Amino acid sequence: MTTAKQIAANLLEIGAVHLRPEQPFTWTSGIKSPIYCDNRITMSYPHVRRAVAKAFADLIKEQYPDAQVVAGTATAGIPHAAWVAELLDLPMIYVRDKAKGHGRQNQIEGALAAGQKVVVIEDLISTGGSSLKAAQAVQAEGGEVLGVVAIFSYQFPDAQALFEEAGIPCSTISNYIALLEVASEQGVITSEQEKVLGEWLKSPRTFFE
Repeated sequence: MTTAKQIAANLLEIGAVHLRPEQPFTWTSGIKSPIYCDNRITMSYPHVRRAVAKAFADLIKEQYPDAQVVAGTATAGIPHAAWVAELLDLPMIYVRDKAKGHGRQNQIEGALAAGQKVVVIEDLISTGGSSLKAAQAVQAEGGEVLGVVAIFSYQFPDAQALFEEAGIPCSTISNYIALLEVASEQGVITSEQEKVLGEWLKSPRTFFE
């Protein structure tokens, strides 16, 4: 089993992912979705969080061997960044969604020197906007962002285009297609549900309208 499918199986196992094509969820963005993914739940399952951390560490060693700092996005990326930084024996920082309104008004917490090569860890890539914002905050503080890595992506073409336009690579250790394959193999979804879930990905903003 590939890493992507193994992590997808882990997410299904612990209930981090819910598939509901007959009664779609409504995201904050307004998109009606047949899937809801809450990767924060991985923190509560040691065997899953270890698998996630190892997959991240392996990906970073393969794709970004020059990484000098691991950055976590607040809040969901922070624990994973900490575990990965420990595995790789690298410094860690984290990035707030906006600067604090008091004290030193930091947006980035931890030590980041100008020119250091940074990999940003996120829990989930949907539209990509918040992850890209975090990466750009690191750049604004003088860090060189090698890439953004996440546990899971819905694989929206618009999100990929956003990262390409910004010139920042984005990789994930699991994804929507791998999840559908595992869910089908395990009998979590029927062939008809799998078809609906696959069609939704082609036009996620309008499919359920």
